[in-house]
Formats: sequence, structure tokens, C-alpha cells
Amino acid sequence: MLKWTAIFLIIAIVAAIFGFTGIASGAASIAKTIFFIFIVLMVLSAILGATVLKRK
Repeated sequence: MLKWTAIFLIIAIVAAIFGFTGIASGAASIAKTIFFIFIVLMVLSAILGATVLKRK
């Protein structure tokens, strides 16, 4: 998932350089959304992993 965030971020940067502001803002918002979903899933995995390891 972090790979897709990097891809959309690169698309946004390239589009911004060439002046395609609509595409750049769309790709940047997609990258931001995917990044925040990644962060939430990472935190949930860490919390669940810590609780499972404590039980054993």
C-alpha cells in the first residue's frame, strides 16, 4: 500500500511540474488518503500484535 502512495505522489509531482493542476491535486489527494489508511492499518496491526503476544 505504501508503494501505491509513492506512485501517486510521483504522478502528482510530475503533473504539477508540467502544469496539470487538476491531475496533480487529484493524485495528491489519492496519495494522502492511501497514506492515512496505511498508517491506521499499521497502528491496528501493532496494537493487535502486541495483545496477541502478551496472551501467549
